[in-house]
Amino acid sequence: MAMDEPRSTMVDVAFALVGDALPREHRRALAEALAPRLPWLADTPGAGVHRINVSAGAGRQALLSRRSRLTLRVPREQAAALDVLAGAEFDLGDQRLRLDGPPRPRELLPHGALYAHVVAARSDDELEFLAAIDAELAALGITGRRMCGRLQHLDDGAAVLPGYSLMLDGLSPAHALRLLESGLGPHRLWGCGLFIPHKSAAAVGS
Repeated sequence: MAMDEPRSTMVDVAFALVGDALPREHRRALAEALAPRLPWLADTPGAGVHRINVSAGAGRQALLSRRSRLTLRVPREQAAALDVLAGAEFDLGDQRLRLDGPPRPRELLPHGALYAHVVAARSDDELEFLAAIDAELAALGITGRRMCGRLQHLDDGAAVLPGYSLMLDGLSPAHALRLLESGLGPHRLWGCGLFIPHKSAAAVGS
């Protein structure tokens, strides 16, 4: 990041994961495992837990790779509070995971194109979803071209949550930082509404 560029009020903090596999639908279980260790996380605006990248497939279990990370987005001043997770172990379903090594902070970079794997929706109605997104963007003062991707259903056993992948491009640096810091929609601890830089609009439909 250049010296004259503003820094985000939020940072991503990543932990290496040690384990063989985890349930493919693990969002709720992961949020519940983190809650007693980070009781402040759920009430912190903009904070959330990124989805864990796992092997592709349709089976109930998903294999972890050496590149799999647990990454949390938190206010910069709260990053040091994540040190309590170093070495922590979690039981997710019948799988046990360990967070290995020290946490590694990552700056949020204000790219002109930002992508969210899933933004939570109230229903399967795409037009209703886009209207809600437009209203939220207007309230944040963010302008850019939005591209809506495929409908998804996140099912963790206790609830089924609809959502859509979403890309915004043509963002100014100030608007990109604002979107990274605020996100869109609810359910941040499930990894919903968290944006990352992306180079290609083709990702929105994948």
